[in-house]
Amino acid sequence: MLKTVSINHLGQHIGEEVAVYGWLHAKRSSGKIVFLQMRDGTGFVQAVMVRSDVSDDTFTEASALTQESSLRITGIVKADERAPSGVELQAVTLETLQLTHDYPITPKEHGVDFLMDHRHLWIRSPRQRSILKIRAEIIRAIRAFFDDREFTQVDPPILTPSACEGTTNLFHTKYFDEDAYLTQSGQLYMEAAAMALGRVYSFGPTFRAEKSKTRRHLIEFWMIEPEMAFTTHEESVEIQEQLIVHVVAHVLRHCELELRTLGRDIDRLAKVVSPFPKISYDEAVAFLQKNGHEITWGDDFGAPHETEIAAQYEQPVFVERYPTSLKAFYMKPDPMRPEVVLCADLLAPEGYGEIIGGSQRIDDADLLFQRFEEHQLPADAYSWYLDLRKYGSVPHSGFGLGLERTVAWICGLEHVRETIPFPRLLYRLYP
Repeated sequence: MLKTVSINHLGQHIGEEVAVYGWLHAKRSSGKIVFLQMRDGTGFVQAVMVRSDVSDDTFTEASALTQESSLRITGIVKADERAPSGVELQAVTLETLQLTHDYPITPKEHGVDFLMDHRHLWIRSPRQRSILKIRAEIIRAIRAFFDDREFTQVDPPILTPSACEGTTNLFHTKYFDEDAYLTQSGQLYMEAAAMALGRVYSFGPTFRAEKSKTRRHLIEFWMIEPEMAFTTHEESVEIQEQLIVHVVAHVLRHCELELRTLGRDIDRLAKVVSPFPKISYDEAVAFLQKNGHEITWGDDFGAPHETEIAAQYEQPVFVERYPTSLKAFYMKPDPMRPEVVLCADLLAPEGYGEIIGGSQRIDDADLLFQRFEEHQLPADAYSWYLDLRKYGSVPHSGFGLGLERTVAWICGLEHVRETIPFPRLLYRLYP
């Protein structure tokens, strides 16, 4: 009985005859030789079938294979420096598991709408497979970073009675006889968890009912949200920087083949090392004004502003201390300058915008209650959150990292729709 080996492990079996299961990605023939490009989810390999080495029936069967047919090939593993995987398979036998007919995604160019309608099939392509592989490695790196630093993972609810940053962009639903919303952030619940466990993080889906069609936004996306008791804004920023350096280094170490498949400039990613530059909101506004942008102090930054700021640096850049009026109700004012809050946005280079937003949280019950009134938040819905400041309140900080924007930046993608297996966009709920 031959050993069944996945494609990514074929290099460990040079000279051996093995069995490989997978799908036919592409095929070409020179008459007496058929070249079968095969994939199995772990990678791609070329199987070479020579007419003189196999039976007539086997060669005929190989010649009849169509794109995405499923098959089992046995063959001898040969080293091949020209191959991306470093090996080639000298085919001996072939078993067709299913012969596919009229596969809709062909090597020709297809429009974006067509590919999105066939997203369930498009993810089989080398490019999409590489993106999803890198996404998985980014997730692995993030979890390892927090787990190694003794953070406890906590899962906040998806259905909530209140909003984290206002109800404008929330999906409303009914929770039996009550109003409820799909979560836009687990942060408030993570603050409660931090008061119980010290350092915590969540990783889960969040929802924003934004009627946006930009290349940076999804309706459903995934967030990593750490919260840390006894932690200042400055300490939180340091942890954010360490996290990004760790994630990029992990991807460079484990996903070189995938990055090259995407045509990513690896040298640019290699420059993501500590320390990251830091500028204030004040400095950012002055810079934008100097470069011809019509912006005044107190205005929020849009995509063109963030791109212009980030273009000055080869690493991600922190923009700190935004005006209090621009930020969420829970952010702590700077004691030396209460018109700004102790917060930072981390802007990725190359025009990818904000990938992390974080702040020190208000720890004073009276000030938080005042913010409830200023933002017209219902006290009954947030009474539990106010309790956190009544019973053992401490300085604490946290941040949220948007997974899809991070994937887009690291992969060098033009649009976030490719960063998630099945994207939810303004006019797309299928497949």
